[in-house]
Amino acid sequence: MFELKVLDKKGREVETVRCGADACEIGSSRDGIIRIRGWRVSPRHARFTRELAGIFIEDVSNGNGITVNDTLIERHGPVSEQDLIMIGGYQVIVKLIEDTQVSAIDPNDLAGTPAVELTEEGKLAVSQKLSQEKRDLRDQYMEWAKYIHQELLRQMDLRRMHIDELTPAMVREQLSGLVDEIIASIASQLPEQVKHADLSKIVLDEAIGLGALEELLANQDITEVMVNAYNDIYIEKAGQLTKSEVTFTSDAAVMSTIERIISPLGRRIDESSPMVDARLADGSRVNAIIPPLALKGPCITIRKFSDKKLTDRDLIAYATINESMVSFVRMCVEQKKNIIVSGGTGSGKTTLLNILSNYIPAAERVITVEDAAELKLVQPHVVSLEARPANMEGRGQVTIRDLVKNCLRMRPDRIVVGECRGGEALDMLQAMNTGHDGSLTTAHANTPRDMLRRMEVMVLMAGMDLPVSAIREQIASAVHIVIQQSRFGDGSRKITNISEITGLESGTIQLNEIFRFQQDGFDENGRIKGNFVATGMVPKFYEELQARGIAVDMSIFQS
Repeated sequence: MFELKVLDKKGREVETVRCGADACEIGSSRDGIIRIRGWRVSPRHARFTRELAGIFIEDVSNGNGITVNDTLIERHGPVSEQDLIMIGGYQVIVKLIEDTQVSAIDPNDLAGTPAVELTEEGKLAVSQKLSQEKRDLRDQYMEWAKYIHQELLRQMDLRRMHIDELTPAMVREQLSGLVDEIIASIASQLPEQVKHADLSKIVLDEAIGLGALEELLANQDITEVMVNAYNDIYIEKAGQLTKSEVTFTSDAAVMSTIERIISPLGRRIDESSPMVDARLADGSRVNAIIPPLALKGPCITIRKFSDKKLTDRDLIAYATINESMVSFVRMCVEQKKNIIVSGGTGSGKTTLLNILSNYIPAAERVITVEDAAELKLVQPHVVSLEARPANMEGRGQVTIRDLVKNCLRMRPDRIVVGECRGGEALDMLQAMNTGHDGSLTTAHANTPRDMLRRMEVMVLMAGMDLPVSAIREQIASAVHIVIQQSRFGDGSRKITNISEITGLESGTIQLNEIFRFQQDGFDENGRIKGNFVATGMVPKFYEELQARGIAVDMSIFQS
């Protein structure tokens, strides 16, 4: 709340009013909180706004002007009682009624806790107080960052800054200086524990970076970031979901971050197209959805990719697979067996597909097809294709199916499709059946048998009126190996089943289970216990390789 007092030319009080709203206006109109008359007074002349740093005055007179301390202003603040504010010959005195500054919180208040043994209740109380103080300090940073960001946009508009014409380094340099100026102008209003450098970083990250995501993406232990709302962010670390203390300042800041991610990719997001898939510079997968579909505000989901390229050695170290299974899948890829990696969301299908692709001989030409390019192949001869959504006129869409059809004309030795989820499954099966052996893809399913049923449905989605028997024959002859990967409740990811498709019998596709994960309960920390075991079944193609004189290790199939 603040008080406005208006004096006439002779210093006599015209009217004094307390403004309980965040903004009040003065002018000759009856709609203002104070009405003053005069030929130099506009109907809406001055707007007084209460902000975090204090009271600000803005000229809305359209030409009649406002002076503060004998200087013509467009916007000025924070104002004090000593400022000489003149409006059309009238003087306005602004008085703050209550303290707008957030009370300072010292995280070290508990440093002098007596050296006595605390009870469990006492320890919990101390922990809760410290946590609350930490949250309060974070809230203060976010409030001040929001205010400074708004002021930054105003200053950029006033100075007619054309940042589109500058390099990223020049933009950061100029905006950094402008942010420092704004912080310096309100330094007396900032709480002592709010560090200027930290505040500047938060504002710059939101203005030209990825905002709150910068801190989370820099943390190598975080594997997934989920923005449910600007102040509600969850992260996945070591397979477990936890709420992050990091937040954005507003929904607008989240929208700006989404725009910065998708703009370089030529994609768009708006009310007519409120969902988008994209990727970061490091290949991390991004999905964004905005209102009106997202009711709480813009949402972002980021599946991070490790800076370090994982290998089969890492999977063994993480107990995702064992040495015998690695030996088998390597032989499958080298011998050009068509493989489908099946699993649920977040089970590690794309990671496994990347590792399997490492076994493709360097001399072969590989073509990858994806919705958003994520695969990072090590071979020298790789062509990467990426689907494209429709433009604003609803034209120009290029689907995964279009790309799969096209890549058949590009003389591929191997075709790697990031994920089959629709009619492209038919084209993938036809490619596998027409000489493009060694193709790899992923799909969502809970078991190998479910995977085969889903393939049937996806083929029907292509719009071809094919009998189910014909589809099953295509699948049975095209797909050789199904690798099932699962994500367990403790966050661990394991290959739970490797099966060979052996043919069609009585209208049913026959699966020969080669390896499986056998769970033996949980350890004292609640983590999954179990072993990878061979079923004793030997794949048909191993026997064929052995008959041709190729050295194969048959011991890996001993149960």
